[in-house]
Amino acid sequence: MARVSSQYRDVIVAGASAGGVEALKTLVATVPADIPAAIAVVLHLPAGGTSALATILRRFGTLPVVVAASGMPLGRGRVHVAPPDHHLLLVDDQFVLSHGPTESGHRPAINALFRSAAVALGPRVTGIVLSGVLDDGVAGLVAIRDRGGRTVVQDPRDALYSGMPRNALRHLTPDHVLPVADMGAALNELVREEVGVGAGSSASASMRLEDRIARLGHPSVDHEAEGMGERSVFSCPDCQGTLNELNRGQGWYRCTVGHAWSEEALLAAQGDVFERALWTALRSLDEKANLARRMHAAAVQRGDHWSAGRYGRTADETNEAADVLRDRLTALPDRQVESGS
Repeated sequence: MARVSSQYRDVIVAGASAGGVEALKTLVATVPADIPAAIAVVLHLPAGGTSALATILRRFGTLPVVVAASGMPLGRGRVHVAPPDHHLLLVDDQFVLSHGPTESGHRPAINALFRSAAVALGPRVTGIVLSGVLDDGVAGLVAIRDRGGRTVVQDPRDALYSGMPRNALRHLTPDHVLPVADMGAALNELVREEVGVGAGSSASASMRLEDRIARLGHPSVDHEAEGMGERSVFSCPDCQGTLNELNRGQGWYRCTVGHAWSEEALLAAQGDVFERALWTALRSLDEKANLARRMHAAAVQRGDHWSAGRYGRTADETNEAADVLRDRLTALPDRQVESGS
């Protein structure tokens, strides 16, 4: 009988958000220079401008760090960083940059990288979730696990922002939960594990479709026709289109354009929409009160006391409503900001 050829867990994908720069600096510093694996990193970044992440990480450890580009092959012993406003994806053994739909409001998104790695490389992949708020990376980490890869989560007590690690621990039992300083040694062992060709389960149809959306940005995806979900009562914060609930009970949504949302991210985004609406309403009330006061003064000047009284009452009532709304806004709890800085 012919011997089944083998391969190794030679691809590491890592995702971080708020507090992630510090976590990534420590990770890069602790990974051995001779590690026989390629490393790909997504840090949540604002869409505009440039990122200094690659420059920062080059100062730590001995691994070369590059900004990933489409068509760039996986380089063992090298760190590949996602550029702003592009999903970093894996197709076969090379990188692809995509301007596909945002996921939980992010591009680059951690889930997009993790999912593409799971689809393309299966058990060869080790996924790492680091510091951050909300839950980007959780669905991708589940995809890696389902394809036979390994999963690592930063110990929430070690993270500057524990939301992403805690949410990961809510949804799966990772292979390792570690402080970042201990990950280098663990990864050096994981990447030397041998896996048989064809090991791990096949990527599901829904996983492949979501990967295709991130890569190609297919418009007007009919998730119901694809058997991926049902129409929900919620709307997409990015485009106001109707969201479909994928895999009911899993807390994951996509609109027909392709924007993806977790329940945690959708809740936060709807809170932002609500707050913006309140500020818009407050501005409108302030402008209405100012206009009513000007009209009141003009009516008084021309001796039109009836109109002056009406405008004065309007100004007083509008001011009262604005004060109530202003108190409501100042009482809103502070929210952590998703940022890689």
